[in-house]
Amino acid sequence: MLPTPTPVDALIEDDRWCALGLEDLAARAAGAVLTHLDLDPEEFEISLLGCDDARIAVLNEEFRGKPAPTNVLSWPAEDLAPESPGAIPPPPEPMFDGALGDIAIAYDTCLREAEEQGKPLENHLLHLLAHATLHLLGYDHETDEDAAVMERLEREILVSLGVPDPYSGQTA
Repeated sequence: MLPTPTPVDALIEDDRWCALGLEDLAARAAGAVLTHLDLDPEEFEISLLGCDDARIAVLNEEFRGKPAPTNVLSWPAEDLAPESPGAIPPPPEPMFDGALGDIAIAYDTCLREAEEQGKPLENHLLHLLAHATLHLLGYDHETDEDAAVMERLEREILVSLGVPDPYSGQTA
């Protein structure tokens, strides 16, 4: 059974995303994350920016102090991160308007990474979008314990989407 997609409100600044169906990929990835965590995907919404490296570099400097492009950024609507390393964040309540938060994703970096890793771009995007959705839900990878929890969840979620383990080092 396929997970229910999560509503995504997308702003596409780079037309190259249109051919890939970025909004649908984000809805699938977020829906799989929420379903896996026993949350109703239809109760939440994500805002998504599909941009290029130049735009994400500005955002990365503004919000993280890193003046360089990155693949994906996320801004949770509510800080759900637990205090203890390796702890599971509490499930969010459907909020005021159901907003989980915002995600920005850069076409150039994502394409380059997929090519360097020998992975289909769609699989790489589903992984990054699931990863960003987990960040919106309070998961992070700041400690080894947190990274282990997040990677385990990503593997389990990606299986439900038919995506091979992104951490195995194998190509698809």
